[in-house]
Amino acid sequence: MAYDEDLADRVRDAVGRRTGFTEQKMFGGLAFMVNTRMAVGIHGDELMVRVGTAGYDAALADGGSPLAMGERTMSGMVGIDAARAADPDALQAWVDRGVDLALSEPPKTPRSRRAARPT
Repeated sequence: MAYDEDLADRVRDAVGRRTGFTEQKMFGGLAFMVNTRMAVGIHGDELMVRVGTAGYDAALADGGSPLAMGERTMSGMVGIDAARAADPDALQAWVDRGVDLALSEPPKTPRSRRAARPT
């Protein structure tokens, strides 16, 4: 599934106001990685925000919705519909939640690659 390029540009600006980031294709969309962790992403025209399990209920109360990929509900992540993400202030507030969580956690350590086995 393709992702909304306009939303991607607005998310780049919102994340960039806070910190450095990288982009990675993920979940059939685009993820914005902060401190080696996913902070926010885009799937279609929906904003995905990583809020963690501790912030999940508050994020739902503030208008986020459970985020499902196929039949699986993604733990600690909420979806923000296109209408809500269209408001620049709301978009920044949701991006800030994801960035705050990513910055509060230690960076992931790179996985070591297994040595190639001789054939």
